[in-house]
Amino acid sequence: MGNRNDFYTQKGYELHNTDDLTASMEDYLEMICRMLKQQDIVRIQELSERLHVKPSSASKMVNALKERGYLSFEKYGYLTVTPKGREAGNYLLYRHNVLHEFLCLLNDSENELEQVEKIEHFIDRRTIEHLQALLDELNSSTAFSQ
Repeated sequence: MGNRNDFYTQKGYELHNTDDLTASMEDYLEMICRMLKQQDIVRIQELSERLHVKPSSASKMVNALKERGYLSFEKYGYLTVTPKGREAGNYLLYRHNVLHEFLCLLNDSENELEQVEKIEHFIDRRTIEHLQALLDELNSSTAFSQ
């Protein structure tokens, strides 16, 4: 993009994004990885139910992730993540957890899921790393003050 001080619309920033994954793809991959932490296999039907989408929509997105090398299919329609998918998925889960912990602390709440889901695609790795460092600092200073 042009000068770092130039303003663009959200769509303008999206059009210049060079990431391989769209926000929707990230949501699907994140959910698949979340499910695989809780169970051995994931099927498209289960994925569609967890994301509240039609199985046909989930199937299209899974195919797009497969074409980009993030997923593979096993017998009986089981979804598995490739090493590339596992690496990306682990980061997506980490990003989600950092943002959730930060927003819960900031808002003195137990659950900020909706806000996290709305903003997580728009924050870069550097910001996530700095938020984690801030959380670590806040948590260590809180532990000393108790």
